[in-house]
Amino acid sequence: MRVAVFTEPHRGADYDTQLRFARLVEAGGFDGFFRADHYQAMGDEPGLPGPTDAWLTLAALARETSRIRLGTLVTSATFRLPGPLAVMVAQVDQMSGGRVELGIGAGWYEREHTSYGIPFPAVGERFDRLAEQLEIVTGLWRTPVGETYSYTGDHYRLVDAPALPKPTQRPGPPVIIGGRGPKRTPELAARYADEYNMPFKSVEETAAAFERVREASDRTGRTGSGRAPLVLSAGVVVAIGRTDAEARHRAAPLHVKSALPPEDPVVGSPAQLVDRLGEFAAIGATRVHLRLIDLDDLDHLELIAAEVLPQLDGTR
Repeated sequence: MRVAVFTEPHRGADYDTQLRFARLVEAGGFDGFFRADHYQAMGDEPGLPGPTDAWLTLAALARETSRIRLGTLVTSATFRLPGPLAVMVAQVDQMSGGRVELGIGAGWYEREHTSYGIPFPAVGERFDRLAEQLEIVTGLWRTPVGETYSYTGDHYRLVDAPALPKPTQRPGPPVIIGGRGPKRTPELAARYADEYNMPFKSVEETAAAFERVREASDRTGRTGSGRAPLVLSAGVVVAIGRTDAEARHRAAPLHVKSALPPEDPVVGSPAQLVDRLGEFAAIGATRVHLRLIDLDDLDHLELIAAEVLPQLDGTR
């Protein structure tokens, strides 16, 4: 089981805070540091000192770390045009020595779009745009050096793009598609992704989502095509402690009103987290993304590194 850490800096974390946390993620033996791509906090709190851009932050962390995977869960397709996004991610991949992963989704939080003047079309169009972005970004990365890339869709048109720069990872950084959607999300994951992530739900709901993705892989011809099977991963909200009181204290932010949908957190002891990860492994997950709420709570991260990671089999 590979164990990565997922953070939400839009809750309130400047770059230095994220750097300190990412360095401890690396020192603690975790697989990677992933962060949300949001421009606004989701509750009533302002999230001081304010948001940080996901890819600017990851570019800096690429130069300040040496081993851990770095990526987004997930970049919103509404935020960036696909051509510049392909350039941006390829450059950060080069800067990291080939450690970047692109988690990308259709976008869902309307409030931040309204706040910052970002167009927010209807959900059907957002998924159409996401599908075109996936085709374009992966197409640009796969185009041989010296050749050009063109594309004509309903929302984007590229003509003779030089398809540069190339990422260090070839044919490109791993693509992660996640979400709870029952139809288009599994199809897009089967067609374009290297990893499918089910975020922050129960083991039973996650198992059902994994099965939908397996069925989509069969329908789209991915199964038996020679392509690698999708990595199946689960997002897990975590608030653990050495005592029940410590765990409850860390879980307090989970009870604050938020735009996020209901989740299934692990609140309790390190042993309870080990057990939950074992349940996810039993349904086919080979990677988990642990969502830790407070980036200033380094003790929480150290506790997991010391008392959870050593109990897991396989590569962390």
